[in-house]
Amino acid sequence: SKADSTRLMLHSKAQTTVLHLAAERGAVEDIELHEVMLKGFRDVLCVESGGPEPGVGCAGRGIITAINFLEENGAYQDLDFVSYDVLGDVVCGGFAMPIR
Repeated sequence: SKADSTRLMLHSKAQTTVLHLAAERGAVEDIELHEVMLKGFRDVLCVESGGPEPGVGCAGRGIITAINFLEENGAYQDLDFVSYDVLGDVVCGGFAMPIR
């Protein structure tokens, strides 16, 4: 599953992803940060970007969309560190983007 990186941190099933909510609402601009950023174990903030179904579309594009959404909404302010769990089998060039 593409949205299971935070399950253990949140002690729950997979959380709603940025891309799923954007698809439901019609645009990523229609999402509020608090809807996709949940506080987990030891107050770790968790977000799942989501992505297309396996074999369809470019997962890298979805991750870029999610990272841009997080940056534009101040998600990276006042953090000690950021950890990314990304797919290792992506066949498109979406991960060529620099992640700061």
